[in-house]
Amino acid sequence: MDRDLNVLIADDSEDDALLLIRELRKGGLLCQFERVDDPEAMRRALNLSKWDLVVTDHNMPSFSSADALQLVKLAQPETPVIVVSGTISDDVAVHSMKSGAQDYIMKDNLSRLVPVVERELREVAQRDAHLQAQQKIAYLSHHDTLTNLINREQFKNYLQTALDSAHQTQAQHALLYVDLDQFKIINDACGHQAGDELLKQIGELIKGVIGERDCVSRMGGDEFGVLLTDCNPQEACAMAAKLHKSIEQHRFVWSEQPFMVSACTGIVLIDNSSMDVEEVLSSADMASYAAKDKGQSFIQVYDLNNQDLTLRKEQMRWASKIRRALDENAFVLYKQPIVGLKSDAVHYEFLVRMLDEGELVAPGLFIPAAERFNLMTSIDRWVVDSAFSFMRRRIDKKTNFKGVYFINLSGSSLNDETFFDSVRECKRRYDIPANQICFEITETTAISNIEATSAFISDFRELGFLFALDDFGVGMSSFAYLKAIPVDVLKIDGGFVRSMLSDPMDLAIVDACNTIAHSAGLKTVAEFVENSEIEDKLRILGVDFAQGYGISKPGPIEDELLEN
Repeated sequence: MDRDLNVLIADDSEDDALLLIRELRKGGLLCQFERVDDPEAMRRALNLSKWDLVVTDHNMPSFSSADALQLVKLAQPETPVIVVSGTISDDVAVHSMKSGAQDYIMKDNLSRLVPVVERELREVAQRDAHLQAQQKIAYLSHHDTLTNLINREQFKNYLQTALDSAHQTQAQHALLYVDLDQFKIINDACGHQAGDELLKQIGELIKGVIGERDCVSRMGGDEFGVLLTDCNPQEACAMAAKLHKSIEQHRFVWSEQPFMVSACTGIVLIDNSSMDVEEVLSSADMASYAAKDKGQSFIQVYDLNNQDLTLRKEQMRWASKIRRALDENAFVLYKQPIVGLKSDAVHYEFLVRMLDEGELVAPGLFIPAAERFNLMTSIDRWVVDSAFSFMRRRIDKKTNFKGVYFINLSGSSLNDETFFDSVRECKRRYDIPANQICFEITETTAISNIEATSAFISDFRELGFLFALDDFGVGMSSFAYLKAIPVDVLKIDGGFVRSMLSDPMDLAIVDACNTIAHSAGLKTVAEFVENSEIEDKLRILGVDFAQGYGISKPGPIEDELLEN
């Protein structure tokens, strides 16, 4: 202990009290003390000061050690009590210990005093440390460690209380979901330390704006939840606008560089029609996303009749299913033949399907949600791993397949710096021939960033992979870009192929795509070939390959392994 002990002595003899203090000091325990000799004086001392130790005589004219023990346990139950007596029977000693005394010492054996006090001080320190640890754990379980705001789980408890009051008393409250606009820019440009400091400052700023009965939580990332109690829709919108103004006026400075910050906010009203906490949070999240879709500093009130929010809710539902499917490996790989129109060559395109509660889900239902919620790269990784694994099993079965497998890649994978490394590692692990894999990217993805796309494709081609430009022809001005994009195959957009027999313009586009591709030394594939008449016309035009339901429908890859 880095301070003097604060000792309370209950003894009717001042000499005996001084003797005790002298014994403690002789043992190296520096202490301050106060002596009391009646119940009222002891009660007053216990109420006015915090004591490290109480030493009480057993027999005093005004009261006994039992009385002293009772007073200590009422006022300061954690303070150790030691009974000192000239004479004390074993029965009385046992009773004192049972009543809460830590030990008893005979006055003719005060040499025990210092060891007993040191033992009790150690135990008190251990109890205090344990209590502090418990308090810290309790605090951390309810608070965000970075901002010291209440965390998401504790905030949900407040939301539940608000819901209960709305259902029981018809009260109305509001949840504001505040999402910072520039956080990622600042975090990426200045580092995580700057991002953390920004979150702390914004948390304090929000606390200073809202009312005393309201609460704010860091919900995760750069998102804050604000619960406004007894709040109508107009007041909720006004508070959101006030928060936006305060955030925009806040100047965040890092390394002498100032940054402007703004936020988008989703608002959900909490009344007797509100369902449960998760529904309220989900609605607020959707409203916040809808606000961000409109641009910076927008406020969106959740409305069941809003079509954008309905679409967002459906996509969030699919996003949740996709995440579960990724966790549970609940995707299925299909393949569709790509047949030669000038030869007997056969290639295949890998296609992904998802299992949802045992039912097969077509990509048109879940891919939009995957793109919206940045899940496509995870799906691409799964497809690449599953496709390479399938090829490895075919090689091990010694099947004599000389064709090429096509694999679609999303735009998000092109922008993911780690995706290339994961594909390279996958190729090494499965030891498959790279020249039997042709990755596909759409024309719109390629021309959106020609330089980055070209670099991405070049890296893959150095590993031996082929590349195809998918859905080509949507933008005819893109013909000029073929010189800049190093691909091997051009896949003609199926929208033109499907109607080429009835629409002369579509026929001309298909013919032009094929001619220009061949001029660039590329092979061509026509998509959406739905009947033999289209197939025959493509053959006349000189298109190299055809793919579509008129050729063959997709099927599970496992069927082929079973056949072999």
